[in-house]
Amino acid sequence: MGETDKDDLISIIEDDTPEMAIPMKLPMIPVRDVVIFTDMLLPLFVGREKSVHAIEDAIAKDRYLFIATQIDPGIENPEPEEIYKLGTVSRVLRMLKLPDGRVKTLVQGMAKARIVKYLRKRGVFRVQIELVEEPEQVPVSIEAEALMRNVREYAEQILTLRGEYTSEVGAILTSIDQPGRLADLVASNLRLKIDEAQSIIETLDPVQRLKKINDLLFREVELSTMQARIQSEVKDEISKSQKDYFLREQVRAIHRELGETDERTQEVEAYRSKIKRARMSREAREEAEKQLRRLEQMHPDSAESSVIRTYLDWMVELPWSKSTPDALDIKNARKILDQDHYGLEKIKDRILEYLSVRKLNPKSKGPILCFVGPPGVGKTSLGRAIANAMKRKFVRISLGGIRDEAEIRGHRRTYIGALPGRIIQGLKQAGANNPVFMMDEIDKIGSDFRGDPSSALLEALDPEQNKEFSDHYLNIQFDLSKVMFILTANMSDTIPSALLDRMEVINLSGYTNDEKKIIAETHLIPRQIRENGIKPKQIHFSEKSLIQVIEEYTAEAGLRNLERELGTLCRKVARRIAEGEKGSFQITRQSLEKYLGPPRYYPEMDKEESQVGLSTGLAWTQVGGEVLYVEVSLINGKGEMILTGQLGEVMQESARAALSYARANIDRFKIKDSVFENRDIHIHVPAGAIPKDGPSAGIAMAVALISALTDRPVNTDVAMTGEITLRGRVLPIGGLKEKSLGALRAGITTIIMPQKNNRDLVEIPKNVKRKIRFVPVSSMEEVLDLALEPPLPKPKKAPKTKKSAKNSLSA
Repeated sequence: MGETDKDDLISIIEDDTPEMAIPMKLPMIPVRDVVIFTDMLLPLFVGREKSVHAIEDAIAKDRYLFIATQIDPGIENPEPEEIYKLGTVSRVLRMLKLPDGRVKTLVQGMAKARIVKYLRKRGVFRVQIELVEEPEQVPVSIEAEALMRNVREYAEQILTLRGEYTSEVGAILTSIDQPGRLADLVASNLRLKIDEAQSIIETLDPVQRLKKINDLLFREVELSTMQARIQSEVKDEISKSQKDYFLREQVRAIHRELGETDERTQEVEAYRSKIKRARMSREAREEAEKQLRRLEQMHPDSAESSVIRTYLDWMVELPWSKSTPDALDIKNARKILDQDHYGLEKIKDRILEYLSVRKLNPKSKGPILCFVGPPGVGKTSLGRAIANAMKRKFVRISLGGIRDEAEIRGHRRTYIGALPGRIIQGLKQAGANNPVFMMDEIDKIGSDFRGDPSSALLEALDPEQNKEFSDHYLNIQFDLSKVMFILTANMSDTIPSALLDRMEVINLSGYTNDEKKIIAETHLIPRQIRENGIKPKQIHFSEKSLIQVIEEYTAEAGLRNLERELGTLCRKVARRIAEGEKGSFQITRQSLEKYLGPPRYYPEMDKEESQVGLSTGLAWTQVGGEVLYVEVSLINGKGEMILTGQLGEVMQESARAALSYARANIDRFKIKDSVFENRDIHIHVPAGAIPKDGPSAGIAMAVALISALTDRPVNTDVAMTGEITLRGRVLPIGGLKEKSLGALRAGITTIIMPQKNNRDLVEIPKNVKRKIRFVPVSSMEEVLDLALEPPLPKPKKAPKTKKSAKNSLSA
């Protein structure tokens, strides 16, 4: 037992009673991870309250206790069916009570026994047992003797490999002459699994039990031999590494004595000088020097040394204090912006305002702008033009489809192949800490189980926080306050509200046909002529042909398809020149169909005549403004309303509101009440494959519905946009500028809009106002007066005569 401290032990009870006959009724304790064999001495720590009481009962009587192993070690309070039936009758030699309520006991296995039945299951287990007798072989057979010799040799080999073999152990193994006792002794000292040990104790035949032990020992010898070989190889490798390190240190000492430096010293000194030149922040410099000291003390071929080298390379190459001087000549900046882009006055004014503030206050923070507009309006190229005007570096990354937060904040250095985030990578690429940093497709960013990149952007795009932006890879704060962030999106609806709140949103609605014509003449055509290897004098576009390309071969808010068509024309001419034709090639209205095929769009096609139940609405999509047709038909039925065309919930509610408004005003519109009982109303919005939603089609639905109910055609020159209420009020909408540009492309001459959208007319280009009449309204009565035409005259029925009936019959 050794010495015991009075403070640690409550009591020690030792066995000083002579052995008695084993009773057949005993207290029982289940044990978790051990199988007790006969003649085996084993210390046990007992913590279960039931098991502690069982030991106390055994101490109080004859010290005999039945110990069995539970089948599943994970069960805290096993039931009788969860305990093996065969176990060992043991004698408690010592018991020691610990202060925490547990008991430490020393038990000795006395005899195998089997549970006959449970006398008590609640509280302390008490069982009735029967002893299991083993057949003894006298004398021992030749087979048993050979097995015993094999077992002794295997046991000695294992103990030798473990470094535990002594002459006393060898004497004990030799002195045992019974197969069963030798099997139990060896089994009690092997590291066996519970099911293997239980299988051995349940094998009653001594020779069979010894055979199982022999098989287990053979496997253990193989495992121990393999383990010893692996340890030897590792030890040799470690010794070789230590030897190589010692020799390298000697070489370094020799180089120092000769006044020379080795490669490792040169590398460390190079990093040290780069850290000084990088002009890092104090925190970054301390971290870099700390990692450099680690590298200096580390083995150069270790895996971690390469990780530290990569980290130091990033630290010394980042532009901690490098900035490019801003070009603060306001007039020259305006000139550069006008050279690259036509129009876009609002954005140009915002950039010039920022430059003016920088001129007056050099410490001002960089703005965070978000350009929202359809594809092809020049959002990305405008960012590049801003960088040119300010003489700053330009960096562009695309956020479309990014779902991993580490793309923004970087990976932690614990991962293999870890790198900083896209922001830090962009700054290293720029080589300056104040570039124009453009992030495209912010509205198409995603999120999944790897994190939410839009939330990671909150810190970078917040002017109050980005001075201390933290990248997971660097684990050091980096100042982003000097960076001018510009983000682009097609729609602002899908941008998270918290992120949208941190940005200054500037809308690029698109271009009118007149603006497209000027941009094509000044920018697109010269660029396509240059890219296709044509000389300017070899090709000429007539003004009418250019207008026809814009109106009949493209239908977009931007310029992307227009430039493609112009590129196609230039390639056709380039081919003719390459084939040997000479002269100046004229692009006219007559030659367009030859080069580009038949026209693809006819703006006036849907305006042939006014129709009943067909109204023209306006929609605002990712590609700009478009016209939206609403069709209503009345069919025989039971007064149901049918909605088709992939309408969203908001549009469906607008249709119901329009129907309720019409039913509430049947007297005013002179509609028969029976129409709503005997006729079904079918509302359809064409282009059924495209999902549609939004409240601004409310008045268009109401006009089409009332037109069908009153048999009055809708003026096809009129388009309308606005949300309707049950009382007939017209509520304001968004995207008026984009919708007006779409209406202009479709040949609309009058737009009915909500009265409260009058403030948005300031943003409408003047040439659009000259071509389209904007009529503000506040109620549906005004809308109907403007949109509906007088009823169609009903065809006169010819009087029926006998002659005409006869002619009809004969016909």
